[in-house]
Amino acid sequence: MKLEKGQKLLFIGDSITDCDRHRPAGEGLFGALGKGYVGYVDALLQAVYPELGIRVINMGCSGHTVRDLKQRWNEDVIDRKPDWLVVMIGTNDVWRQFDTPFIPEGHVYKDEYEQTLQSLVAQTRPLVKGLVLMTPFYIESNAQDAMRAAMDEYGAIVKKTANKNDCLFIDTQAAFNTVLKELYAATLAWDRVHPTAAGHMVLAKAFLKSVGFEWDRDDK
Repeated sequence: MKLEKGQKLLFIGDSITDCDRHRPAGEGLFGALGKGYVGYVDALLQAVYPELGIRVINMGCSGHTVRDLKQRWNEDVIDRKPDWLVVMIGTNDVWRQFDTPFIPEGHVYKDEYEQTLQSLVAQTRPLVKGLVLMTPFYIESNAQDAMRAAMDEYGAIVKKTANKNDCLFIDTQAAFNTVLKELYAATLAWDRVHPTAAGHMVLAKAFLKSVGFEWDRDDK
């Protein structure tokens, strides 16, 4: 596995990452990491790789866009000196264009999204051992749906940024599409954005796969 003993693994993003994590930093006991995929990743790392002692921190903030990440980047990322950084942002950048179409100052369009994400990643990549970029997603099987199509465009920007900066890339939409072949979207997210426990496990599985996690290592 790519993660090494004693490393610090920091996740940053919006409400999908946040999931009621503790403030000011989501780490520690009593559900401090939140109720979502970050907590699942931590639990699985402890259960399967207890000897590594990976320190997991959740810095997700509900409602945030890449514009908000820029404002808190130094305090929430740089100053915490993670060994590995995982970024999943873009849902609200797209969503606000659809649920509040008449409030354009809250919209983050593709040019700003790409420029800001690239700037943050380029600044941070030399400071960490590994950087993982996860696409935003929309849990909708119809790829022609307007918001799903827009989310795919932002996902393509994430892929481009990952390739440009030597980052691991996770296509979360592809991970959900596999499950959507069998399940209706509402089974995984009532609003097609905020996942159920099963949806969060899809995200956790996708992340762990990207870092070479071996689910059955103790059985060998």
